[in-house]
Amino acid sequence: MLDCTHLDVVSHAPMITISKEDYLKAIAEAEAEGQTVIPATLAHWLSVTRPAVTFALKRLKKDGLVSIKKEGHICLTSQGREIAEGTMVRHHLIERMLSEMFGMAWYEIHDEAERLEHAVSPAFEKKLVERLGHKDTCPHGNGLALRSPAERRKRGMRLLSEAEAGSRYVLASVYERDRKLLEFFEKEGLRPGVHLAVEARNYDGTVSLSVDKRQIRLGTSAAERIWVSKS
Repeated sequence: MLDCTHLDVVSHAPMITISKEDYLKAIAEAEAEGQTVIPATLAHWLSVTRPAVTFALKRLKKDGLVSIKKEGHICLTSQGREIAEGTMVRHHLIERMLSEMFGMAWYEIHDEAERLEHAVSPAFEKKLVERLGHKDTCPHGNGLALRSPAERRKRGMRLLSEAEAGSRYVLASVYERDRKLLEFFEKEGLRPGVHLAVEARNYDGTVSLSVDKRQIRLGTSAAERIWVSKS
């Protein structure tokens, strides 16, 4: 992944819009998944056109929030990262509010938080922290601090697609941006904190699991969306 450290920032405070927050958060999230961020990445991530991305990046660069490196690689400046991480903190708090205070299902809350994260004022954010307390992980098991795949591995995690046959694991976290995938995981009993055993890694690339005495067979695309740690 491209090194995005030591980037210059502008001294003025740019006006931050919802669109800018979305772009900055998308860059930070894509980085956290180990991707090198280029315009095509953002177009796919945000479901927008390439011309829209080009226009947005010009504004973000002018505001000193991103830097464009060789071959179109996009990096956050320290100011851009601060804004992205602030948006992610609000997203985290809203997910916890919807889950812990309103009892919404864990697979429903990401989309709601995406809509509400921009409306949280500093005063309301403070109230949420007071009410919910400090907690590092969201209901999907993902850490509040941005953790790259390398950082997750340092913490003893691995993708379920890489898990060893004959070993037992705890489901640590799941990819939360695909509602249908989350609903599938819920149906199969695959949620953060559940214990599972990897029975076999099959010739066709699927993984055979035992979860709560149930037998499950997952394809590679689903298994690559789950992080586990040894139980």
